[in-house]
Amino acid sequence: MVKAATTSKKSVATKKPVAAKKKPAVKKGAASKKERTTIMRYKCRVCGYVYSPLRGEPHNGIPAGTPFDDLPETYLCPVCGFQGKGRVGKWGFDEWRPTRYICSMCDYIYDEKRGEPHHGIKPGTKFEDLPEDYVCPVCATDPKIVLRYGNVVKQGFSPLYE
Repeated sequence: MVKAATTSKKSVATKKPVAAKKKPAVKKGAASKKERTTIMRYKCRVCGYVYSPLRGEPHNGIPAGTPFDDLPETYLCPVCGFQGKGRVGKWGFDEWRPTRYICSMCDYIYDEKRGEPHHGIKPGTKFEDLPEDYVCPVCATDPKIVLRYGNVVKQGFSPLYE
């Protein structure tokens, strides 16, 4: 009986290391980084709602990854319709590119208009043009964050929907 118990432990031990599935997640992150730079968002002229193909509108039957041009002609702004501002269709949207990005760790906001002159980044520098080794200036000065999480790099920022 003792041998059977150790045999079952060995089979359980061999099943536990399922860390190999984490490798594809890294590849997906790299692919989504490329998608972020090429995907265009659209902003409603009336209410300011931003349609992002990255998230889609699953509650309206529009899956994530649906480009704005592929939306049906009957598409209506979900916020304007809800607020009673009328039926604003695709014609009421303009292309929109974020100019402010927020750090996922400390909520620091990088504003392209302002730049970071103290760190050698001139005003007007686009987020995409920041060096690949760019780190959050607030998180980089906090030793607790750096020790526990490491530096928050460019990929740790997300667009701020104004």
